Amino acid sequence: MPRQLDLRSGKPVWSAYRSPAVPAERLTRDAKTDVLIVGMGISGAMMAEALTRDGHAVICIDRRGPLQGSTAATTALVAFEIDQPLTRLSRMIGGDAARQAWIRSRLSLLNLRGRIAELDIRCRSAETPSLYLAGNRLDAPELRSEAEARREAGIGASFLPRKKLREDFGIERAAAILSHGNLALDPRKLTSGLLMRALQRKGRLYAPAEATAIEDTRLGVTVATRHGPRIHARHLVLATGYELLDIVPRTGHRIISTWAIATRSQPEKIWPLAALIWEASDPYLYLRATSDGRVICGGEDEEFTDEERRDALTAQKTDRLEEKLGRIFPRLDTTAEFAWTGSFGATDTGLPIIGSLPGHPRVHAVMGYGGNGITFSQIASEIVSASIAGKEDADASLFAFKR
Repeated sequence: MPRQLDLRSGKPVWSAYRSPAVPAERLTRDAKTDVLIVGMGISGAMMAEALTRDGHAVICIDRRGPLQGSTAATTALVAFEIDQPLTRLSRMIGGDAARQAWIRSRLSLLNLRGRIAELDIRCRSAETPSLYLAGNRLDAPELRSEAEARREAGIGASFLPRKKLREDFGIERAAAILSHGNLALDPRKLTSGLLMRALQRKGRLYAPAEATAIEDTRLGVTVATRHGPRIHARHLVLATGYELLDIVPRTGHRIISTWAIATRSQPEKIWPLAALIWEASDPYLYLRATSDGRVICGGEDEEFTDEERRDALTAQKTDRLEEKLGRIFPRLDTTAEFAWTGSFGATDTGLPIIGSLPGHPRVHAVMGYGGNGITFSQIASEIVSASIAGKEDADASLFAFKR
């Protein structure tokens, strides 16, 4: 890894809610396994649960510890709606591919909801509609075209003109798209629940344990760790989030800083249906409610430069988020009880990069970029687990390195 990043700072709202502790052991000797997963955030947890469910022996390592990276900084608007609007993505990669990417995102969110229910993970998961507000990327006529494109792809979308949006949600904007079937949840509780299920299936978690070198052949992969022990595996999955190891190509990848706040609990002032809300703007504002009536609001994104400069902006960004939230919902107390900043990766298309590395068929990378990180982690768990099982996912090429 060329440089270790401080992925977040401040006090995320999730610290207000207890999450089950995930036990991890010290790695003191060489080990052997079917699959080694580097990273124990949401992506690594989904991979660990999927692969142990398939009967594979799994080891997870993390240089910090379970849930200690970007996972705690996410606002967890778990949406199938990709950052890149369907109409624009169609112009980038072609209509058929764009429609299939959106359809797969929708299907994977349904699969995630089913997995949470099946495993009885108590992560405050609630099915939630979403509102996509007109902004500087898509105005009202363009939003109408976007809604039509989604419906033609078989994805439900209702266009709300200004009057309907005001009447139904009390929001003064030119227009919006109303969608159904998204999720709001607690990301730490979800991640810990998935890792605990992997442990119950005899998965092994080691932390702190840092990968320092990778050697792969056609038969397997050997990973050296900082304190000496080596791990031999048939397959390696890199779920390191936005900290890329040298082996991973960096084409089309950039790091963005984002800021977020959370208010006091005020359930009596939450808008109808507690819909997830985000803007067709660049950068866009995004907000949601928690199960106990706090409002989480994030945005003000900038290109990542360094942690010191990012953190120095937090007070200023907090004031601006409070102000922007107040413009949308004047009745809310927008005072930030929690304020934090985090980093996330972005690609031009808004799609994740998932699959085996070019020239390294036994090394798989999960790069769930954009505002759909949790949804993309679910897609990755499906594509990579199929590949390790010797099967081919029909949509793998949509998200591959050489797409």
